[in-house]
Amino acid sequence: MIKIYVLGASLLLLAACTERMNRPFPGNITFAELSSIQIGGATAAEITAFDPSTKRLFVVNNDGVSRVDVIDFSDPSNLVQLSPIYIDAYGGGVNSVSVKNGLLAMAVEGFEKTDLGKVLVYKTKDLAASPVQILVGALPDMVTFSPNGRFIVSANEAEPNADYTVDPEGSISIIDVEKGYAVETLGFASFAGQYPTLKAKGFRIFGPGASFAQDIEPEYVTIDHSSSYAWVTLQENNGIAKIDLRRKKITDIFPLGLKDNSLAGNELDVSDRDDIVGNLQNWPLKSYFLPDAIASMNVGANTYLVTANEGDTRDYDGYGEEERVKDLDLDPTAFPNAEALQEDENLGRYTVTTSAGDVDKDGDFDVLYGIGGRSLTVWNGGNGAMVKDYVDLERDLLSANSSLYDDGRSDNKGVEPEEVEMGQIRGRNLVFVGLERSDAVMVYEISGSGSVRFLQLLDGIKGLGDSGHDAPEGLFFIPAEESPNGRPLLIVSSEGDGRITVYIN
Repeated sequence: MIKIYVLGASLLLLAACTERMNRPFPGNITFAELSSIQIGGATAAEITAFDPSTKRLFVVNNDGVSRVDVIDFSDPSNLVQLSPIYIDAYGGGVNSVSVKNGLLAMAVEGFEKTDLGKVLVYKTKDLAASPVQILVGALPDMVTFSPNGRFIVSANEAEPNADYTVDPEGSISIIDVEKGYAVETLGFASFAGQYPTLKAKGFRIFGPGASFAQDIEPEYVTIDHSSSYAWVTLQENNGIAKIDLRRKKITDIFPLGLKDNSLAGNELDVSDRDDIVGNLQNWPLKSYFLPDAIASMNVGANTYLVTANEGDTRDYDGYGEEERVKDLDLDPTAFPNAEALQEDENLGRYTVTTSAGDVDKDGDFDVLYGIGGRSLTVWNGGNGAMVKDYVDLERDLLSANSSLYDDGRSDNKGVEPEEVEMGQIRGRNLVFVGLERSDAVMVYEISGSGSVRFLQLLDGIKGLGDSGHDAPEGLFFIPAEESPNGRPLLIVSSEGDGRITVYIN
């Protein structure tokens, strides 16, 4: 049996790390909880945007009738809920919001999620007026304004229906605000011929019967400071698309490659049945990054991308890719110790994708592919090259507050870094990472060279009643110059309990 007896060593390491993390760095930037408000139950607080002109928050709420809740944020220490904006007349649900120059954009899916969706645009000072309606691709999942306010970009995920009998093409819509909301929706069919090259570098196309264009699922958008380029995560495909906004053209698909978890530095906890919390070990498998959220920062003439590598799979009535390792036939040559590996306390309960791994097509698995990088990665926005894969999210969580480490998720995607937001305070670049399964937000500082330093854990429990983060879904940073109280603020919206929490620097 392969059983790693590291508990004693782990505890010593944990104690040392805890002492180190509790010792403040000189000049540390820290946040404290300022206020919170609960606006509903599960799915009630998803994505948040802020309008400086009206001093209001706009929050996606899908608890019951789909709507956008409006919060008076003129006093960030005292949040007041106002009348919501109901969108049920326009579509099946709102997925995302963004604000710029007094305009509020919403991504609204069709009444059938495989139908074309809409972007609705309201004036933040006249929410009672009918919105501008712009038809976009199927299932607009994320919408954002360019920094100059000229463009609205929508990532249209285009998921299939439950039976996998209808699978629309994934797309990206660019809306030109200055040209009367003229829209151009871009597809991916022209990249189909590149698939052999992309596949060799870790890109995935695997939906049953799906064309290249149908299989693409755009997830999340970031735009550079000059409003020239956008980058969109293609989560299930393990890639990032680069878009020239002025030319309205998808210029590149960057395949993100694989992480070799047998190598030092790429350890992970794979079992919820080994009686060891945070048992980070090397294993004979590789992992797809599969990022959800993406942010960007500019250093000189270069744009760097930062992704939260949550991992995601296709799990439908008509098709599912997940299996536990113990339920697979492993190739005896590739895995001579298969029987021991497939024990529950080892790799047995770990969930992998069956979309790849049977290299020689003989019915057994020659390679195991994990789901999600469990990391924060910096990429070069120009060519997609990896700059830094920060793999210590789980170690940082263990050292800061081991009680938040959900070992029950070790056999799946671990801490599930889902959301990432960037902000700048006193010239220092900060990265906020939402850990959905650990109900926490991690704060990091990142340098222009890509080095990453852990600063703080925000767990939302600071004596303000029953406040906390149950599955943080959205993060929004408000710089001091836009803040109602003149201080940098971080807004955390948690879909698990419908709570919005405000942190102040």
